[in-house]
Amino acid sequence: MRLDGDLRYVALGDSQTEGLGDGDEESGYRGWADRLAERLAATGARVDYANLAVRGRLAEQVRTEQLEDALELRPDVATVFAGVNDLIRPGYDAGAVVGHLETMFAELTGVGARVATLTFPDIARIAPLARPLVPRVLDFNARVREAAERHGVAVADTALHEVATDRRLWRGDRLHCSPEGHERIAGAVAHALGIPGSDDSWADPLPPLPAPGVLRTVAAEVRWLGSFLGPWVVRRVRGRSSGDGRTAKRPAPLPVVLCGEGS
Repeated sequence: MRLDGDLRYVALGDSQTEGLGDGDEESGYRGWADRLAERLAATGARVDYANLAVRGRLAEQVRTEQLEDALELRPDVATVFAGVNDLIRPGYDAGAVVGHLETMFAELTGVGARVATLTFPDIARIAPLARPLVPRVLDFNARVREAAERHGVAVADTALHEVATDRRLWRGDRLHCSPEGHERIAGAVAHALGIPGSDDSWADPLPPLPAPGVLRTVAAEVRWLGSFLGPWVVRRVRGRSSGDGRTAKRPAPLPVVLCGEGS
């Protein structure tokens, strides 16, 4: 990927692209898209970066709420990452969900953007109680790869690498990445895009951890049920979303300033 002159990067997606898990409500969220923007700027290019992602959004909402704005910004680089909020719901329609993603792929590449997306890792290795969803994840990944190939979209295929399911890369809710996880995703996308200086070191395994005992594993599952799955189900029953009333954190392209630059 050549980086000559000015560059505009626009990120579309849900909570993962917004950066949840990498920061907090007080200090703000960083996330893999911010980190990718910094990697682009580190090549010496002037990078203007917009992040249109909003937590809780379904793939259709990302398309209807974010795509038009993204196209108006005429990005040189764009990332599209959505679908997990659809995949974990009872009424999941794989064809419709990936269809929304493919529409975004087609529209963004159609205005000349270099586009990248991601696959999902093995959800059962992150949240064992989610094992019934594994066939959905495998099918989703296959469909995304096919759609991406049709439109020349780069795929950061995290699903193929064991490190993607290391629990140290995930927050306690098992849905959002930790800062280390966001850093790894940024590395994966940078490598998929061919950004100068990037490589496949993002996939290197972390030092091994001792295997947890049965009681500790059961206790962790019970905590997850109470602290995450239970509240999530309550929100669904009430028709609410974690993104209700929220807007994009960086709706307009702003220059990326690396540490040590500017004031």
